Amino acid sequence: MAQQKWRQAEIVWEKTDLRSRCRQQVNMGALHTATTTELLYHPPPAEHSTENFTTSNPSQKTILHLLNTKCISSLETLKQAHALILKTGYLQDHYVAGSLIKCYANPHFGNLSNLLQVLEQVSEPNVFVWNNIIKWCLDLREPFDTISMYYKMVVSGSRPNKYTYPQVFKACTLERAIEEGMQVHNHVIKRGLNADSHIISAGIQMYASLGCLKEARNMLDSIGILDVICCNAMIDGYMKFGDVKAARELFENMTEKNVGSWNTMISGLFSNEMVIEAKKYFDEMPKKDEVSWSAMIDGYNRCGYFKEALEVFNEMQREEIKPSKFVLSSALAACANLAALDQGKWIHAYIRKNRILVDAILGTSLVDMYAKCGRLDLAWDVFEKIKEKEVFCWNAMIGGLAVHGRADDAIDLFLKMQRDNIVKPNDITFIAAKCLCSRWTCSRGIKNPKNSGRYTLLSNIYAKAGKWESAEKVRLLMKERGVKTVTGRSLIDLKGVVHEFKVGDSSHPQMKDIHMMLETIIREIELKGHRPDVSQVLFDISEEEKETSLKYHSEKLAIAFGILNTEPGATIRVVKNLRVCGDCHSAIKIISRVYEREIIVRDRVRYHHFKHGQCSCKDFW
Repeated sequence: MAQQKWRQAEIVWEKTDLRSRCRQQVNMGALHTATTTELLYHPPPAEHSTENFTTSNPSQKTILHLLNTKCISSLETLKQAHALILKTGYLQDHYVAGSLIKCYANPHFGNLSNLLQVLEQVSEPNVFVWNNIIKWCLDLREPFDTISMYYKMVVSGSRPNKYTYPQVFKACTLERAIEEGMQVHNHVIKRGLNADSHIISAGIQMYASLGCLKEARNMLDSIGILDVICCNAMIDGYMKFGDVKAARELFENMTEKNVGSWNTMISGLFSNEMVIEAKKYFDEMPKKDEVSWSAMIDGYNRCGYFKEALEVFNEMQREEIKPSKFVLSSALAACANLAALDQGKWIHAYIRKNRILVDAILGTSLVDMYAKCGRLDLAWDVFEKIKEKEVFCWNAMIGGLAVHGRADDAIDLFLKMQRDNIVKPNDITFIAAKCLCSRWTCSRGIKNPKNSGRYTLLSNIYAKAGKWESAEKVRLLMKERGVKTVTGRSLIDLKGVVHEFKVGDSSHPQMKDIHMMLETIIREIELKGHRPDVSQVLFDISEEEKETSLKYHSEKLAIAFGILNTEPGATIRVVKNLRVCGDCHSAIKIISRVYEREIIVRDRVRYHHFKHGQCSCKDFW
């Protein structure tokens, strides 16, 4: 009988490298770990209660209570419980064994070997034990071992059930093991489980994630009905590979839709940069959940619509929907990119008021927000209070110091991270260090195929050399190729409201007063020696037209608005999507001295702290 089972398993799991490695692990005893004698029972430390350990014949209920309470947070207690379970023979109780595996699956308790140790000590594990092992291997981000466990389960003769296959499909996805995934699909059919929507959904996700859209659609069609869970998985697959038309057709043909169907469409449209369409679907939703709001905020952020992301967050607050940590992190990211300090402070106050735990992810979002809003003191305060700092926490703080010109502090923090061996630096850490040491900017390395930057640079080189015909030819080439230039925009946050300014845009309700204020500012700084640098205007127009063009650059409009609407001496924070031009840079230095203001301008390259007529960049902009 055993030989027959081995033979069946061998037929199913054929010649791929992954299956060979699975067999090799079993044959070489790679899954064998400690024996019973390595976990000899000994009295627990004084700080732990001993009542459950000293019972000579504890009941199953006592053992399970011990595992589900005291063993959750203490590895030492867990090992004591493990020894007691071995001593009393309860390890052959599959429910106890499964619960013990669940405890060892805690990522803070070590690695996969602890789980495998328990498995080796169970003589005939049933499907409950196997499913727990498979699930926790996956939770520990070990997809290869998850597939290996499934293989060993099949070999052992244990019969997988509907809870087994979704986990194995997900492991095949993470391991990119398409051939193994197809074999698992065959197993599902042979077991008669090909009508289970959760299994089929996981299979569709696997095929779609690995680019096998035809196979994914065949799997969907095989169940005979447009099951909502399976359709959502298929729509997600279409969207990931840019087949928006097929996704939309399937969505429209669904006889039943749930809120997940709408959320999948919205996220997919954002992934394909179809922002207007995503907003349309959001507005048409019959019912929204927290994921719907999160999809909109996160989608707007990914597409660079930070102002709109904050508007959605504010609308969420008006409708009294309690945001999760993920929504708060997304909202803070929007604040960071808009330098919306007031709004960011409000979110931080909301977190404190509602006693939301500031973990590594939320803490990093706060650090990034404060750093990008020019408040390194508050960023450092948050950083210091994060109890368990992950590598991305350090990256955010190091990067924040670097972009503000605090090179020595950034390098010291980087060295401390390495010296104290607190966390291991990753690629992003070293890139940040490289950018810092070489005074490069990471943004210069980013290139999508129709980026206008290269064309604009060439056009500007011709224009500065007075070769206007050549400059015009480059602009015509951009038009022919459909390359769109990026309009200069400057943003300023005032009392939680983000105001946007563009050259030639008179839509702001205070624009008349802003222009009057700007005229006053220009007169004041000209009296202090400022002269318009018309070489910055790269168009073949008259000198007077060039001076007028320089006057109304978006950052100047934003600063005029800030001076007009804030108390004397208040700091002004502006974000510009392009690089600050030389004329604006020299003008803002004088403005900071004349009006006794600290002005922080973040452009696409770096931060500029203007104070007392000087800039933190030392005129290296």
